[in-house]
Amino acid sequence: MVQNKPLFYRFSLYLMLLLVSITMILPFLWMVSVSLKPIGQIYEYPPRFIPSSFNLKNYQIAWSRANFNCYFKNTIIFAVIGTFLTVLFCSTGGYVFAKLRFPGKDLLFMIVLFTMTLPFFSILIPLFLIVKNFPLAGGNNLFGRGGIGLINTFLGLILPGVVNGYYMFLFRQFFSMLPDELIHAARVDGCSELRIFTQIILPLSKPALATVSIFSFMSRWNALVWPLIVLTDPRKRTLQVGLAIFQGEQLTGAQWNELMAASAIALIPTIIIFLLGQKYFTTGIALTGIKE
Repeated sequence: MVQNKPLFYRFSLYLMLLLVSITMILPFLWMVSVSLKPIGQIYEYPPRFIPSSFNLKNYQIAWSRANFNCYFKNTIIFAVIGTFLTVLFCSTGGYVFAKLRFPGKDLLFMIVLFTMTLPFFSILIPLFLIVKNFPLAGGNNLFGRGGIGLINTFLGLILPGVVNGYYMFLFRQFFSMLPDELIHAARVDGCSELRIFTQIILPLSKPALATVSIFSFMSRWNALVWPLIVLTDPRKRTLQVGLAIFQGEQLTGAQWNELMAASAIALIPTIIIFLLGQKYFTTGIALTGIKE
């Protein structure tokens, strides 16, 4: 334990953690500082972290000019529904791999682990073709021909990322640590597997649920490549796509204060989600890493 170490060791450790924390938070503080400055104060030398006058109008301009109201609505739909479906399917899969016995379970789990090694860009084109050729959607016939499938729809945006091998692995690791006696006792009392999962396993799995929920929400909130490819309607753009387009427009005029204001707005929900679930998040990361 750190408390039992010599004073010099603890001081060195805390000093190193402080320096790392400052290094990590410094770009964020600079972004907020620039977002509050008038355009004339951005290029001052020496630079100042605390502006002499706060210009909150940058946030108003960025919100209205970048159409953030529409982008926020679309991204919330994408992140919330996608996170719910990911937690639902991955927790179910993790429970099956952790507590049920059936032929080929280990082989199937190895295949799930193998999917974690595949870079996203290596499966980008196959995912796009699957979404485009989805049967009986977007004008397609039963064989997926004749239309655009799920292209330019929220369903096509959400479905490809619903099942994730890493999240299923986290759930499986956590569920494996829960005592089998609880499940055996419930089965003796006549509980179905669905009731055992929903009324016994899930209430005991708040750390794992929070961990996967935070990871899934943040990854969807910050997603850029897949929404950029699958969505063609400007009214359906997500926040990061709109922010990238807004950044391209701002670079021509070098309105860095408005660009930093837009970036700060995009960060607020992820910071709130992490702070609300930080307790369960850290516990879940620690527990899922324990060796069986």
